[in-house]
Amino acid sequence: MTSVTIYTDGGCDPNPGPGGWAAVLLSGSHRKELSGAEPESTNNRMELTAALRALQALKHPCIVTVITDSEYLKNGITTWLKGWRARGWKTADRRPVANQDLWIALDAAAAAHTMTWQWTRGHAGSRENERCHRLVVEARRSQAAAR
Repeated sequence: MTSVTIYTDGGCDPNPGPGGWAAVLLSGSHRKELSGAEPESTNNRMELTAALRALQALKHPCIVTVITDSEYLKNGITTWLKGWRARGWKTADRRPVANQDLWIALDAAAAAHTMTWQWTRGHAGSRENERCHRLVVEARRSQAAAR
């Protein structure tokens, strides 16, 4: 199986507001950059969208490492998701899970792969994390300018 490392980022300014997401996919000597924007979103939705779009771009099952600076994304997919599913998409205090549509889609997209999820501190010098951030800002600004 092919190994792929994916760096992701997402954000809005203001939050909520125009949002951008980005992913950098690396496999051997191959590199692919993805980004996009939405006219109205939240930081968390953009973080989830970045990971979802990156996984959807893979053409066959892979060994995937996703590196994110979003604790929400990393904790949600590795810790909280199983409980949400078991409780019918309710949180521990019985409230509906925020961003349920994206969590369900992300869970399905990840199921096709052998997954590892890692958290990295944002803006701490990781070249690919910084590249994702620049792509997010560009996408977000282009979306805001189009309004």
